[in-house]
Amino acid sequence: MSEIAGQTGLRAGASAVVNESYSFACMRCGHGWEQSYEIEHHKDAAGHEFVLYVADGKVVPSPLSKPECHHCDSHVVRIMRPGRVASARDAAHRPSRVPPPAGPVEVPAAADGADGEEREPHHWHLSDLLHPFQRKAS
Repeated sequence: MSEIAGQTGLRAGASAVVNESYSFACMRCGHGWEQSYEIEHHKDAAGHEFVLYVADGKVVPSPLSKPECHHCDSHVVRIMRPGRVASARDAAHRPSRVPPPAGPVEVPAAADGADGEEREPHHWHLSDLLHPFQRKAS
């Protein structure tokens, strides 16, 4: 069973409890966090099923409906599988392996013109690129 608000077992009226965890990342400020939920399954007086999300012993709104960043109050939040924020933090704290610097690069010789002189590089303009698409006047 699960532990809810310091008590072991189901909350009054719950028929089952499922544990789910999610990772969240705010797309506005970059804040990341993880949260575990106990999802309690209940039936109301009419027999209709409903669920309650419980986090840290408190009933909270579903994290899947409209999550909010507690850092900047933004609702542009990405929901991911559990462990994604922790693995990103671990990767950020690991020493990175930087490849050795590359050696010198050889630049090929400029192409010679038909008369043996070097050609100047062509500077492209937008009008050069659009030329094939322009309509001809009739």
